[in-house]
Amino acid sequence: MADRTAPNCHLRLEWVYGYRGHQCRNNLYYTAAKEIVYFVAGVGVVYNTREHKQKFYLGHNDDIISLALHPERVLVATGQVGKEPYICVWDSYTVQTVSILKDVHTHGIACLAFDLEGQCLVSVGLDSKNTICVWDWRRGKVLAAAPGHTDRIFDISWDLYQPSKLVSCGVKHIKFWSLCGNALTPKRGVFGKTGDLQTILCLACAKDEVTYSGALNGDIYVWKGINLMRTVQGAHGSGIFSMNACEEGFATGGRDGCVRLWDLNFKPITVIDLRETDQGYKVARGENSRGLSVRSVCWRGDHILVGTQDSEIFEIVVHDRNKPFLIMQGHCEGELWALAVHPTKPLAMTGSDDRSVRIWSLIDHALIARCNMEEPIRCAAVSTDGIHLALGMKDGSFTVLRVRDMTEVVHIKDRKEAIHELKYSPDGAHLAVGSNDNSVDIYGVVQRYKKVGECIGSTSFITHMDWSTDSKYLQTNDGSGRRLFYRMPSGKEVTNREELKLVQWATWTCVLGPEVNGIWPKYSDINDINSVDANFNNQVLVTADDYGLVKLLRYPCVKKGAKFKKYLGHSAHITNARWSHDYQWVVTIGGADHSVFQWKFVPERKSKEALHIAPQEILADSNSEESDSDQSDVPEMDSEIEQETQLTYRRQVYKEDLPQLKEQCKEKHRATAMKKRERAPGSGVKLHFIHGYRGYDCRSNLFYTQTGEIVYHVAAVGVVYNRQQNTQRFYMGHDDDILCLALHPLKDFVATGQVGRDSSIHIWDTEMLKPMSVLKGFHQLGVCALDFSADGKRLASVGLDDNHTIVLWDWRKGEKLSAMRGSKDKIFVVKINPYLPDKLITAGVKHMKFWHKAGGGLIGRKGNMGKTETMMCAVYGWSEEMVFSGTCTGDICIWRDMFLMKTVKAHDGPVFSMHALEKGFVTGGKDGIVALWDDTFERCLKTYAIKRAVLAPGSKGLLLEDNPSIRAISLGHGHILVGTKNGEILEVDKSGPITLLVQGHMEGEVWGLATHPHLPLCATVSDDKTLRIWDLSPSHCMLAVRKLRKGGRCCCFSPDGKALAVGLNDGSFIIVNADTLEDLVSFHHRKDIISDIRFSPGAGKYLAVASGDSFVDIYNVMSSKRVGVCKGCLNYITHLDWDRRGKLLQVNTSAKEQFFFEAPRGKRQTIPATEVEKIDWSTWTCVLGTFVEGIWPVISEVTEVTAACLSNDRKVLATGDDLGYIKLFRYPVKGKYAKFKRYVAHSTHVTNVRWTHDDSLLVTVGGGDTCLMIWAHEPEGHREIRQCDSEESDIESEDDGGYDSDVTRENEINYTIKALSTNMRPMTGVKPHLQLKEPSVDERPPVSRALPQPEKLQTNNVGKKKRPIEDLVLELVFGYRGNDCRNNVHYLNEGTDIIYHTASVGIVLNLTTSCQSFYVEHSDDILCLTINQHPKFPNVVATGQVGDIGDMSATSPSIHVWDAMTKQTLSVLRCFHAGGVCSVSFSATGKLLLSVGLDPEHTVTIWKWQEGAKVASWIGHTQRIFVAEFRPDSDTHFVSVGIKHVRFWTLAGRALLSKKGVLSTLEDARMQTMLSVAFGANNLTFTGTISGDVCVWKEHILVRIVAKAHTGPVFTMYTTLRDGLIVTGGKERPSKEGGALKLWDQELKRCRAFRLETGQIIDCVRSVCRGKGKILVGTRNAEIIEVGEKNAACNILVNGHMDGPIWGLGTHPSRDVFLSAAEDGTVRLWDIPEKKMLNKVNLGHPAHTISYSPEGDMVAIGMKNGEFIILLVTSLKIWGKKRDRRSPIQDIRFSPNSRYLAVGSNECAVDFYDLTLGPQLNRINSCRDIPSFVMQMDFSADSNYVQISTGAYKRLVYEVPSGKQVTEQSYIDRITWATWTSVLGDEVVGIWSRNTDKADVTCACVSHSGLNIVTGDDFGMVKLFDFLCPEKFAKHKRFLGHSAHLTNVRFTNGDRFVVSAGGDDRSLFVWRCVHAPH
Repeated sequence: MADRTAPNCHLRLEWVYGYRGHQCRNNLYYTAAKEIVYFVAGVGVVYNTREHKQKFYLGHNDDIISLALHPERVLVATGQVGKEPYICVWDSYTVQTVSILKDVHTHGIACLAFDLEGQCLVSVGLDSKNTICVWDWRRGKVLAAAPGHTDRIFDISWDLYQPSKLVSCGVKHIKFWSLCGNALTPKRGVFGKTGDLQTILCLACAKDEVTYSGALNGDIYVWKGINLMRTVQGAHGSGIFSMNACEEGFATGGRDGCVRLWDLNFKPITVIDLRETDQGYKVARGENSRGLSVRSVCWRGDHILVGTQDSEIFEIVVHDRNKPFLIMQGHCEGELWALAVHPTKPLAMTGSDDRSVRIWSLIDHALIARCNMEEPIRCAAVSTDGIHLALGMKDGSFTVLRVRDMTEVVHIKDRKEAIHELKYSPDGAHLAVGSNDNSVDIYGVVQRYKKVGECIGSTSFITHMDWSTDSKYLQTNDGSGRRLFYRMPSGKEVTNREELKLVQWATWTCVLGPEVNGIWPKYSDINDINSVDANFNNQVLVTADDYGLVKLLRYPCVKKGAKFKKYLGHSAHITNARWSHDYQWVVTIGGADHSVFQWKFVPERKSKEALHIAPQEILADSNSEESDSDQSDVPEMDSEIEQETQLTYRRQVYKEDLPQLKEQCKEKHRATAMKKRERAPGSGVKLHFIHGYRGYDCRSNLFYTQTGEIVYHVAAVGVVYNRQQNTQRFYMGHDDDILCLALHPLKDFVATGQVGRDSSIHIWDTEMLKPMSVLKGFHQLGVCALDFSADGKRLASVGLDDNHTIVLWDWRKGEKLSAMRGSKDKIFVVKINPYLPDKLITAGVKHMKFWHKAGGGLIGRKGNMGKTETMMCAVYGWSEEMVFSGTCTGDICIWRDMFLMKTVKAHDGPVFSMHALEKGFVTGGKDGIVALWDDTFERCLKTYAIKRAVLAPGSKGLLLEDNPSIRAISLGHGHILVGTKNGEILEVDKSGPITLLVQGHMEGEVWGLATHPHLPLCATVSDDKTLRIWDLSPSHCMLAVRKLRKGGRCCCFSPDGKALAVGLNDGSFIIVNADTLEDLVSFHHRKDIISDIRFSPGAGKYLAVASGDSFVDIYNVMSSKRVGVCKGCLNYITHLDWDRRGKLLQVNTSAKEQFFFEAPRGKRQTIPATEVEKIDWSTWTCVLGTFVEGIWPVISEVTEVTAACLSNDRKVLATGDDLGYIKLFRYPVKGKYAKFKRYVAHSTHVTNVRWTHDDSLLVTVGGGDTCLMIWAHEPEGHREIRQCDSEESDIESEDDGGYDSDVTRENEINYTIKALSTNMRPMTGVKPHLQLKEPSVDERPPVSRALPQPEKLQTNNVGKKKRPIEDLVLELVFGYRGNDCRNNVHYLNEGTDIIYHTASVGIVLNLTTSCQSFYVEHSDDILCLTINQHPKFPNVVATGQVGDIGDMSATSPSIHVWDAMTKQTLSVLRCFHAGGVCSVSFSATGKLLLSVGLDPEHTVTIWKWQEGAKVASWIGHTQRIFVAEFRPDSDTHFVSVGIKHVRFWTLAGRALLSKKGVLSTLEDARMQTMLSVAFGANNLTFTGTISGDVCVWKEHILVRIVAKAHTGPVFTMYTTLRDGLIVTGGKERPSKEGGALKLWDQELKRCRAFRLETGQIIDCVRSVCRGKGKILVGTRNAEIIEVGEKNAACNILVNGHMDGPIWGLGTHPSRDVFLSAAEDGTVRLWDIPEKKMLNKVNLGHPAHTISYSPEGDMVAIGMKNGEFIILLVTSLKIWGKKRDRRSPIQDIRFSPNSRYLAVGSNECAVDFYDLTLGPQLNRINSCRDIPSFVMQMDFSADSNYVQISTGAYKRLVYEVPSGKQVTEQSYIDRITWATWTSVLGDEVVGIWSRNTDKADVTCACVSHSGLNIVTGDDFGMVKLFDFLCPEKFAKHKRFLGHSAHLTNVRFTNGDRFVVSAGGDDRSLFVWRCVHAPH
């Protein structure tokens, strides 16, 4: 029987021939040690040219495609391809990994670059978005990520002269990035007129914002900032692939084969043309050769390195530049398949699709000869005498060359298809040639290769051949997997297998045959092994496969799935592998990677020598023992371990799934939800004691705490047990099974890990039982092992996912430091090295690994032992390299570093637990022995056997058996603490006696539970085949236990408590004496499980026994006879209850049927529901019927209510269900979905619940968790308000949370980003820039006698020299966003400034000078604003904006943190809050920022804003959250309020834990919509509601309601930090007593109201802030008011229109004032120099347009209802009004001579009125036939014409006042216009931009000078053009700030200002015009 272990010899990579030049660039550099670093296939190579040595970095598992050198030139970063590609940063000196960066990119990593300091690394992915990612590479942490570009990115570089700026380039783009916070923001390079838009291939940054880039056409583009400054034309003949900057200047390399050197100003220095070298590839390249192409250059001092497309590396010395040295070469394009080794010399021959054949010296590691053939080469062979080299070609021919001078001997073509294999016979007489034509031809060598035979047995192409040693036979393999034999040289097939038995094969390169069965995995028929070669001398076999693995196996290997050692390096398929002639080396060649690898063979040596060879570090182990052999060489696994490895802990439904399931079910139950539902009960329960310890599948989970208490876990509960008082306290933070527990070195914190879809780890303290940190987001299914580091800062955890992922955490921060896949098999232990916290070990099934941290990854090495055993436990010893592990066979393995030093036999059976002491160790095993050892495991000092005999009298129970399997062991307080598999916790005194402290059932489900009729006792029976009696009084112990022959599922006490009936799983039942547990009687009538058993009430005369085969048998207890059988059920019976009289039985079945039977005969009764209610039931444990309808949850499809029990006072019904919830309902539970109180402690299904006889305790048992839990019942009234009462109901109450129009609008508003705006006017027709121009009738001859063309526009400031306008600067903004945003007005600088926002502008207003300054970095509307109140961060403001989807691109929602005084951006946080950020709040220290999103989940996120790092994020609520605020004294507690929502949150590490507010403490309190929040001392929270009440909360419990604090909704509250006073603002009518603004004391008991003198009928306050003696108020009506606290005086600081859009805008003809008219029915007069509103007129109707008369004495206003009004300016009296139309007036204009008034309306008409006829305003005429509504009108300078722009994108001209249309173009062209506000016309076609397919240019205005036109559009942009602009897509400057939809824009007189009016933002922006200098 052949040995099936892996061979003991191994391979070591010695040399790699080649360099990857194809599809890669910039991948060749000098390191600091002057070595050369580059990569080939999957290997990083460091090549020392002086010593001609190579070192290899083998940390990748697929092709490397990118490389970057750290600025200090020692570290290298490489990126690879693959599904989950990663980046390795490694040391080029030691070739060891320093850091692994993973989990961000997909597909591959295309580019890498370090920044100047070398702290950050940027990477670009190959995914569809070409994601760019910036890393803190040492920590393996992502700092920022963003979509890079829609097309490939070729190069990226940091700007080495400006911090946090980067440049990337690629297909048709170059982008300039800035990094701020976690945001990467791009600006596209503007090619402009200087150069063509084209693909940029490489770049380098210089000082002064200059960037040089190499383009595809061979030019160099020079950028300044983001603009193309100049081009260096024809720098190269074609594409520039590489550019390298050094001290002296720049080197570029191109496709033309040249390298150019440039000085620092990019002036040319010299050209080096590599095409002229005598070395390299130009030799006879055939017609189709591409010529040499440079892919990489590196210039350092006087040396230049050049890498070419053809896998060559040249080194050039600058002063001798015509003599480049070729220092490395390899094969290039096409696949490499041919490999042969010389029979007597250390030479290897290779041939490739690049048509070259090459001879390599394996000793000198050099190419010694090469020759180019006509055809691609596919195989090669050397004759036995080494004289001839035969090459098989792709075209079916073969050529024979002489080896010494490469001259041709013959060239023969007998086949059409490729020759895939050829071999000389051992006697040298024949050459066998196998082709893809399915045949082998035999040629005679001496006869000048005459064909002498052919073998034609195969039906598929020939893949492998071998000759026999006597040259008489040939064996072949073909593509169909057949192995055939032929006689030589005739080629006749041999079919008689007997003949072949004695044949000896000269070589073995075939993949088929019994000798090489083991190369194939067990159950596979795949053909992915390409090559095999046997080394007969050493009996090893090397194989090469499609996955790039070289494997070493024993030869022969007969059994499938043999063990092997594997070596990575080649990236994709390896095409061939051969031993050298003397078996010193293995040569392998890669198909796609063109490379030749030479491996040194290291035969079996003494392992001592091997110790000195550091194992090479590979992510996949180099000597993995993976195998699939049928007989495993691992001993039989211990049954216990076997069971444990098979546990998967999968759940059908995880608790995490519940919210979703509920949502899905809600739709169905909308109707029932409207009904009034039963309230939750008043009383509650509290967990009091748990009998149970989880020992059957967990180990080392039992410890002493600092205070000497004992901590362990069971079910979903962490238990802290006080052994002196015999009491327990509980950590209830988990919601599913806890699987592991670790103790902090200070013994005060505990970490526990649980089962879950996204399973969490909680770190909690044992005193307060509060979570310190919760770690989640990494482990799936569950966490099975944990360990703290010795300094207590780190925590290691192992998950239950298929790869058993290992994660290292900084647990306090909740940060994942590193992660890595652990092992396919289960891992049992993880331990962090106590001396070096970067190292750890894991042990498990056939697994012992030693890890160290590298950045974001971990690097693991297998322990070095022959065959790895299964390890059950491990600890570190007295020094950093010593490790001790316990195996499943009872040995202790002693390790040093990773080498096994020796083993010591310690136990019979597995060693389950060990613990290190100061001087020694303690171990515990399956044999039930505790052993103490000295510190070297030389001697066993003492053993303790766990036996009943030594059990001390104070024990709290009984030992079930002697020598129970020990699963946990720990020392402290002079005792040894032992946990057993049977669920017992024991304390062993050093002197020997053992005390039992806690115990529970063993493995197996516990179902049976019964409470004693009058004593505090209960009985349980379990599948572990025991019946136990428990004392429920304070002694909490197990009184008696009895083993049963079968497991049981039910039990019941007789009414007098003397007998106990037990139903067993085999269909039998017994009645035992309740005291002694001895049998009284037993019966066996059924085959299926007995599922419930009940004595009849009263005397207990009858016993009803229900079984799984759907019968209930009734026995007479006294006579012990069966007296009746209840038939008629069809399914398994689940529950039984008797009525009081003992005459009626109620039965439930598993199919949810309810039956009634009469006792004792068992006749079935049908009882109507109304009668059932009247029956007096003795007990109620059923779960069906109208009485208990409400206990079934909404999601009853996935969860069953398994048990119920009614309290004896008939008030409270307790239930248990499949999800582990205990619920209490108020009985009777009529109507669906009643409200309840819910408790989590059991992990999976609760199988039974029972009240004790006096209702003082509730006892519950869990199925899977084997626990018996005792809950104290706390009746109504006298219980303190506590945490664990969660009041829940499965359906949110639909009683609405109240209604208010403002709240509804705010909730329903849908924010879209400006870029997606659509047009605001209902336009029709073709856009102007898409219309075809009609040629004008008289195109004038070029020279004409006619008059010169008149001016287009009458210019008013003739005389002065006209100056064009160069720029606009934002000067003033009139507006404040108060209608849908809140809490957004604050004081700054002790009240000298205020800050607020409108549109996308943050505004700081100085109250003394009324000057405004602006923050304009937001790209879209600001929705929320907050200031940092911590003195360390003065004037720091955070604002959140609208965004699109959260994909981290520039349109994602973001938060800007900025300095209000300098307007400098401190950080930008891009977030995943799709839609926008609606609330922001700083923490008490000012370092954290909380944000809430508008996404459907209303996510809540916490940021470290200075780093731009996200700390934690969680789903907030299904409906809108309005506000979330940190408690003013905390960095971890905050409160969120929203639609029917108030939640109290805690930040623990990186997790957010939250509690819903509990209302039930107050009678009739209901959850309303909450709008605002404020805080008081002692954990008080105040929330303002929609009804005007304020709720007062203590912790999360409602304690008081301040009724009607305001009469309407309380929109805003402000907590003053200095004195704790609280300001509230709401919506109410001003009255004598009350106002919309109130100031309260700290408890919200007394208040003072203020009236806002705004003249509004209802005041609606949206924002309040309190300064020194002043209160700042922002209102819904866009006013900001300052109110004095003493005198209640109001001062209005800011005014604005309260509803928009603002349609009308009119500037005064001679003064700097202007009028605006808006949807809110007001016309307002604004003064620019005074920076304020002078006046406003309420018109009572929405106004649409407004215009001054030419003299400025009258104003015309057009209304939405078709009316228009003329006012006199001086008196504001109405001069006249008229309503001739029924639809909105769109524009209204006075003629320049003041005679006519033109009124344009939506009724497609313009009406003319003659003003000289007085104020009756009779219409004198109108223009008809207008195709659509009128938008803008302009009069001609002589008042004779009017031009009209219409909604059909047509501009029309009419005569005034006749209303006739003027159609002749030449006539129109001669008109001079008085004004120009039209967006249509050939003169302004250039104002329409390309991307206006859905949106429009809405308004325009030409300056008075006639030189500029300013426009406004639906995207909210103001643009400045030159006038005229008849060319399409004219150049312009754009100005941002407005929200979407500008409605109007105007120049003021003298072109001093531009005023723009906003649609969505209801704001007016005033821009100062900057004129060009003369």
